[in-house]
Amino acid sequence: MILMKKIQFTVFMVLACMAFTGCSEESSNEENTATDGVVVDRFADIQVLRYELSGWDKLSLDQKKLVYYLSQAGLAGRDIIYDQNNAYNLEIRKALENIADNYDGDKTTDSWKTLETYSKQVWFSNGIHHHYSMDKIKPGFDKAYFNEVAKASKASVSSEALEAIFSTTKYMKRKVKDANVDMIQASANNFYGKGVTQEAVEAFYNERIDVNDPEPIEFGLNSTLILKDGKLFEDVWKSGGKYGKAIDKIVYWLKKAVTVAENDEQAAALRKLIEYYQTGDLNVWDEYNVLWAAATKGDIDYINGFIETYGDALGKRGTYESIVQINDFEASKRMKVVADNAQWFEDNSPLMPEHKKKKVVGVSYKVVQAASESGDAAPSTPIGVNLPNNNWIREDIGSKSVSLGNIIEAYEQAGGPSLVEEFAHDLEEIDRAKKYGALAGKMHTALHEVVGHASGQINKGVGQPSETLKNYASTLEEARADLVGLYYIMDQKLVDLGLIESLEVGKAEYDGYIRNGMMTQLQRLELGQNVEEEHMQNRQLVASWVFEKGKAANVITKVSRKGKTYYDIKDYTKLRALFGELLREIQRITSEGDFNAGKKLVETYGVKVNKAIHKEVLKRVKPLNLAPYNGFVYPVFVPVTNKKGEITDIRIENKQSFVEQMLYYGSTYSFL
Repeated sequence: MILMKKIQFTVFMVLACMAFTGCSEESSNEENTATDGVVVDRFADIQVLRYELSGWDKLSLDQKKLVYYLSQAGLAGRDIIYDQNNAYNLEIRKALENIADNYDGDKTTDSWKTLETYSKQVWFSNGIHHHYSMDKIKPGFDKAYFNEVAKASKASVSSEALEAIFSTTKYMKRKVKDANVDMIQASANNFYGKGVTQEAVEAFYNERIDVNDPEPIEFGLNSTLILKDGKLFEDVWKSGGKYGKAIDKIVYWLKKAVTVAENDEQAAALRKLIEYYQTGDLNVWDEYNVLWAAATKGDIDYINGFIETYGDALGKRGTYESIVQINDFEASKRMKVVADNAQWFEDNSPLMPEHKKKKVVGVSYKVVQAASESGDAAPSTPIGVNLPNNNWIREDIGSKSVSLGNIIEAYEQAGGPSLVEEFAHDLEEIDRAKKYGALAGKMHTALHEVVGHASGQINKGVGQPSETLKNYASTLEEARADLVGLYYIMDQKLVDLGLIESLEVGKAEYDGYIRNGMMTQLQRLELGQNVEEEHMQNRQLVASWVFEKGKAANVITKVSRKGKTYYDIKDYTKLRALFGELLREIQRITSEGDFNAGKKLVETYGVKVNKAIHKEVLKRVKPLNLAPYNGFVYPVFVPVTNKKGEITDIRIENKQSFVEQMLYYGSTYSFL
């Protein structure tokens, strides 16, 4: 999917594919200076935007109620993501909300301004660690000042929470991906209890997983693994269990949603989701996903649950998220052709024959409008989603892919001076990006989500990628889906289908992908850092691999001009062949569960950063004053009732500032 929590703004590469087969794409932005009216706030490295929700008045009352109930269900679980990200996040968030609401001291000092910025960063990231890099956010104020302000605001903060904020040695990174350390012990997230080690976790699940099970559950997806009486125990997230108070609120609103479901299939899926939340049974979760994936009728759809596993170094625990969406009929009709031709793409892919699906089933693709998002999907949102994540469901039942059209439109409206002019090799490349970049990004997103995540199959008896490829699974899956999109975006078939007007669209995507993978995405890292985030690893891996393998044939040249570095693609046809070659190998690694080959590929090409290039990128980006990351404020749905208390309409309010929305959410949806 989500899911997830990214591309380059030629626009929407498939950045963030959530979980191994799911995917959520975010904008990674080559164009990202916003225009007035779209921008709500700007702080640190973040820009907050507002999107529009059109066609609301065309929905029936029951459809409006359905959107409202589903949005309330999503927001009811908002506290969960904070606690998942770190054990002290909720306490810290509530203290910051208290301060923002009640402090009446001097608000002109530098210390106050840095505290305001820190608060916004915490709200944006759903905790004290950066939403993307996962590094701990550095407070620009000292502990004494914070204690003073907290006391004046009557905000209670424990010594442990203060340590979480100010320690320079503890809780430094939310998720650590480093094969040389115990990744569970090193990570600051709250998925595992005190004293739980990576070795113990892997042994715990190795005893329970049957690689020959044709319908395996997603082990560990919805629980905290803790030590109890010296033994490991799954503290399941369900009604009556961990997070039960918030989950009960989610269930309350889902039950209301059932009463206004658009059809029987949708209602059946919602009832099964309620059962899952009540029981915590992962077999029921699979039953729900089977129903949900097959429920493709209706104008309203949703994502709700513990879904994407990017936040866990071992790729097992799912972060809470919710997206409520409304179908965009005209845009969906135009792009449906991608899903309709999924079998052709599979049959003609460069994969080994034994790794191709003989029959691609149940693939659907829609362009939708995001109505509401919460949890790990907000405020930093995906632009595309592909679910469910369980491989056997995708193979036997199918999957749903969506592009969030109004999110994409908001990014486009926010586009201004871009990185293209600074990093493109020549005017031809710049002109191609301006003419075809947006379409190229949308097509790559569609191909990545619909074809990429639906392609290929795992050999029988190999097991799930989370088990075989472990901490490299997400990076390799995102690379695999990206490569499918890259391979086909330069195929004449897309022109024949009327999806693109010429292969110049594919060239624009190739230009942007290499620019981003080799250089521009490095603006997101501090000098000296390695690449750890899976989607960044994926893009660097792909770009670096094809650059190196194409050297002898002069496929891509590295150009130095007036002290600046550029990458110039000399042969797009040969580059496409290299993308196909790498796709074939990564599918082999995935199909065969070849951990050592996967590790070598990621570690060799996806992790290490050329320090000189990185320094140059930071220097060239600085004068552009761009925000590397974007997120959103969301519409508020307000019920209109008659004298009997019956809902007669749902009104949209869409004027909150970022701070107003965060404080509103904190006071309205705080259940843990």
